[in-house]
Parts: sequence; structure tokens; C-alpha cells
Amino acid sequence: MGDASLDHFAEAKELLQHESYQAGMLGTYIMGQLSPKDKSALLFLRDNVSTDGNWRVQEMLAKAFDYYCSAIGYEKSLQVIKEWLSHENPNTKRAVIEGLRIWTSRPYFKENPQTAVVLISKHKDDASEYLRKSVGNALRDIHKKHKEIVDEELAQWNLQNKNTAFTYKLVMKNS
Repeated sequence: MGDASLDHFAEAKELLQHESYQAGMLGTYIMGQLSPKDKSALLFLRDNVSTDGNWRVQEMLAKAFDYYCSAIGYEKSLQVIKEWLSHENPNTKRAVIEGLRIWTSRPYFKENPQTAVVLISKHKDDASEYLRKSVGNALRDIHKKHKEIVDEELAQWNLQNKNTAFTYKLVMKNS
């Protein structure tokens, strides 16, 4: 392992093919560590790790994405954040929403909570309940510190849409 010639990317890919979720989590962690300096690692996380069926690996994907944003800088990561949030795979979108929680505790979003609310809210009616749960929980977190901003957003929602109503209930839970 101490060999400087070790190809960490290849090792991470191999770990991600292993049957144990622990190996998948470790492979995801390594890819996350590589991602700020290796675009192929970031793309592999987005396009391949997001398809892993284990929820623990998906949690590690969220952490890996946050590591990438933290290392690059949250403001400088905005384009990548938007790209991942527009991806067709709900796990990719969820990695962003979960990874950056609590959004308004992160640099840039602390000063720009409205941006966080807008980015997250776009997924209020997504077909994936798994994703909508993350949206509702993330907005509920923000609602605690920025009630007026979230309430303004919620006032625009069409609660006749059952997916939106589901997310709304999560945001307002315990409020």
C-alpha cells in the first residue's frame, strides 16, 4: 500500500466491484479523496457509484461529494452542484442534497441561503420518494434558521401535486 506507484483510482474501482458494502464504501471514500484533482474520479462517482444499490454506499457518495465541494470551495463548485442536481439518476441528485446538509452551515450557502433553497426546492416533486425525503429534510434544516426564506418558497408550491405535498409535509414536520 505504501508504494508510490499504486494506482489509487484502479484500487478504488476494484473495491467498488467487491460484493461487500464495506469495500464499496471504502472505494467511494477513495474516489472522493481523488475527486478534487482527478475529474475522472468525480465522473466515476457521479455515473457509476450512484448506481450502487446499497444505501450505505450512497451515504458515502454524499460524503464524497461534500468533500469535493469543500476542497474546491462551495462557490466554485456551484456548476458541478447544478450538473449533479440535473442528472437523471435520483441517487446522484440525492448525493448533493444529503452531502451538503446542513447547507446553510457550509461556506457560501451560509451567506446565500436563498441559493440553497432554490437549488434544493427544484426537486420537491421528483418521482423518487427517496430524493423527496432528502429535499424535505434539507429544507426543514434550513427552515430552522431561515424560516422566512423557506416559507416564501413554500408559498409558491402547488400542494395539489401529491409529490410536492409529500415534500411539504416533511419540511413542516415539527414546525
